[in-house]
Order: sequence, then C-alpha cells, then structure tokens
Amino acid sequence: MTDKQMPASSPGRLRQTEIFVTGVGGKRPRVPVSAERLEAEAKRFMSREAAAYVIGSAGTEATARANRAAFDKRPILPRVLRDVSKRDLSVTLFGRPHRAPILLAPIGVLELAHRDADLAVARAARGEGVAFVFSNQASVAMEKCAAAMGDAPRWFQLYWSSDDEFVRSVVRRAENCGCEAIVLTLDTTLLGWRPRDLDLGYLPFLRGLGLAQYLGDPVFREKIPPSPPEAGFRPKGLGILKAAMSLRRKGKEFGLSMQQMRCAVAHFVASYSRPDLTWNDIARLREMTKLPILLKGVRSADDAKLAAQHGVNGLIVSNHGGRQVDGERGSLDNLPGVVAAAGNMPVLFDSGIRTGADVFKALALGAKAVLLGRPYVYGLALGGEAGARDVIQNVIAELDLTTALAGVGAVSEIDRHCLVPE
Repeated sequence: MTDKQMPASSPGRLRQTEIFVTGVGGKRPRVPVSAERLEAEAKRFMSREAAAYVIGSAGTEATARANRAAFDKRPILPRVLRDVSKRDLSVTLFGRPHRAPILLAPIGVLELAHRDADLAVARAARGEGVAFVFSNQASVAMEKCAAAMGDAPRWFQLYWSSDDEFVRSVVRRAENCGCEAIVLTLDTTLLGWRPRDLDLGYLPFLRGLGLAQYLGDPVFREKIPPSPPEAGFRPKGLGILKAAMSLRRKGKEFGLSMQQMRCAVAHFVASYSRPDLTWNDIARLREMTKLPILLKGVRSADDAKLAAQHGVNGLIVSNHGGRQVDGERGSLDNLPGVVAAAGNMPVLFDSGIRTGADVFKALALGAKAVLLGRPYVYGLALGGEAGARDVIQNVIAELDLTTALAGVGAVSEIDRHCLVPE
C-alpha cells in the first residue's frame, strides 16, 4: 500500500512508511525518534547556557524525575480482537475541533534553541494542524506568530504581571490576534530555584531575550523608566560585553536604544512576578476577557473545586515540568484527583510528556488533551520548523499506533480500563 492509498486515519503507519521507505536509500530521520537520544542530540546543538535553561529543573530535579516515574509505574493493558482498522484521534475543546489531543505548550525564550524561535513553531503547528499556546515570555510577538498560523488554533499563556494595565493590554492583543483561550499560569508567580542556571549565573531575560510580548506592547513601552533603578548589584566580568551585544541587538529589533533596553529589562524584572494573586483575582480576569480561562499549574483536588466555584473554564494539571518546586510528586499522580474534583470542566495535562504512549496514559487517567513541551523544543534546536514538525509527527504517530494496539478505536474511548488496575 502506498502513502496515497493509505487511509488518512493512519498517521502512525504513514509516518513509519515514510521513515522506512526513505531509509532504504540510506536516509535517516532528521531528528532522533528516541526520546532519550532526542534530548541528548539537542543538548549538543545548544549552547551550555541554552541547554541548562531548557533542560534543567528545580533543585535536585527530583520533581522532573518523579514526572517520568509516574508514567513508568502505570502500564497499558491492551485488548485484542477489536476492529481498530480506523482510528479517530480528534477532540473538541471549547467548541473547536482539534486534529489530535495534543497542543504545543507555552515555552519561553525559544530563541535559545533556534533563531526563528516561536515563528518556526507557529509554522510547524499550522503545518501539522495542532494548536500552539503562545508564551508570555516569547521571543517573537504573538501577532507575528498568529499571522503565520492562518486559521490554526492558538491560545495565549498569561503570567499575571504586577501591572494590571499591561495585563489588560496583552489580553486584548491575544483576543485581537485570534487566540481562543487564556491560560493563566499559576505555578510561576515567582521563579523557582534552578541550580543549572544559577551555577552559570545565567537568566536570559537580563539579556533582553524572551521579552517580545513586552518590548512590543504599547503599555509596557510607555512605562519604561528613563533610568534603571539601583538593584544593589552590578554585573562583573567579560560577559558584560556579550550581554551588551544582546541588548543592543534586541533594541534594534524593537526600535529601542541601549539605554532604553537596560531600563526595559529593569522594568520587566520589577513587574514580572505577582505572588499576591488570590482566587478573587479570577473575577478581575473575567472582566478583561470573554475568552475561556484555564488555570495552569493546578495539582490539588481542593484547588480544582475552588476553580469550579470561581467560574473557571478549564484546568491544566502541571508542575511546570519540574522547574519550580523540587520534591513534588509526579504531575501524572495528581491528574486523577483533579479530574474527579473538576466536575464538567475539561482537564488538560502537562509535565513529563515525551511519547505518544505517554499521551495515551494521560488520556486514560482523564485528561482531555495534553501539552507537549520540551520534545518539540529539542526538535526546533535540531532542525528549526522541520525539526519541530518531525517531533509532532512522531508523537502523533505513536499515539495512533498505541491506541490501535491497545484495542481502542478513538481517543474518546480511552479510559482507566486501558491501564493495569492500581
């Protein structure tokens, strides 16, 4: 059976066929299919600082390990003699059909992985028909990414700044560029303790990286002070020159002088975090937008109940990929309790997804869809847009084949009976 003859409902077989047939001539996949090799190869392609920022997690990285262990301890229980000749991987979220239960997670400072950054990922998302959640800490402004996506679905991740005027501005911009939901991220109201970055003394934002949503925002620009406040510390070492070059380059991109860039970075640092958020603030966000609001970073069933009481539209179970609190349990371990407490709210899952089989397990435990994070960044580092597309194709292909081999015809039919009872 040729590619053209193969049913459109078989992305797994299509992907396998492409790789194996082209492999006859000696061609090998552009990015490794193995999750472990994918990360290892991407690390080689990134700078030491970039690899530490993208790959690293909080503290001893116990939470990141727990995320993976939570998948390993939940085996799939396949059934046989069921007609799985056709599969339906589609899901519907807030009235919008999605090709597969996979969205690209919001990940900041993608320019660390590839010069085309978020724009390459936006094009990859459009090409593969999956949704992209624009990062609040993007390297490319949301408007440029939206223009590259056509009618493909996109959401916007919000870090609630201490400046409500800026929050209103970015939410309005997200609405204007076609975002279909606001993802309020609550697991990063403060930056976690990340030894890999600390050991290198490296925070990309201080070099003007990952600030595109700010530097292009009219409200933020109006509030850039004429001079940076005294922080009590001063940069030391020859790295100052490299940091200055980065600031100058970003300033040129956004029409800001070197002095304005230094002040813009200082203003960002002063206004970025909002540790005083409470449940009462959800009502204020609701006043700012009519879009569905999802809370990202929910791990507690009690918080899921409170979210329902405060009119939230959806939840994302996440521990930020283990990047915030060292010593949490795996994100997947929190999923069943949150799903049970969420009522009719859709619950999505984030943190630890590496393969299509991982997606299957998250769906079996009640997730409506998952957010794919680091793997697509690794593909981006290795091959830009094409590399990100390869990773998306591989994860969807494995999900398709896992679904079929588990004896399930549609992802909507995946439930806890598909896993070995605990």
